[in-house]
Amino acid sequence: MPTITINNISELPTAAKKLIQAFAGKKVIAFYGEMAAGKTTLIKSICEELGVEELVSSPTFSIVNEYHTTFEKKIYHFDFYRINKISEAYDMGYEEYFYSAAYCFIEWPEKIAGILPEDVLNLKISVEGEKRIIHFF
Repeated sequence: MPTITINNISELPTAAKKLIQAFAGKKVIAFYGEMAAGKTTLIKSICEELGVEELVSSPTFSIVNEYHTTFEKKIYHFDFYRINKISEAYDMGYEEYFYSAAYCFIEWPEKIAGILPEDVLNLKISVEGEKRIIHFF
C-alpha cells in the first residue's frame, strides 16, 4: 500500500500536490483517521493547491461546505462525524454531490460506508508523534 509521510506542517503543500496526482481521476476521496489526526488541515491544503481562495474549514455542524476554485470548479467538503443514521445522508441528497463530477472530500466516511461510491479513493491518516503518514487503500 503506497504512503506519503508528512514530517511537519511545512511539508503540507508538497504532500497535497502528491495527493492530487495520486487521485488519478478519482473525485470522491474518503479521509479516515482519529480525531485531530489532521484530516481538515490536509483537506485545506489540497483545496489551496486546487485553487480555492476562500476559507476552508470543517463542516462539522453544516455537514457539507462548498468551495469554488479559481478555475470555476466546485469542491464539496463533508464531515459526517455528527450524523447518527445513514438516512441523514440520504436526506441531504448525498447522490447529487458524490455523482456530480466535482471533488468530494469526506471526513468520517465510516459513518456512511454503505453508500460510498465503488470508485472512492480511501486515505487513512496515521499519527506518529508530530508525523502524519497517509496510507492509500
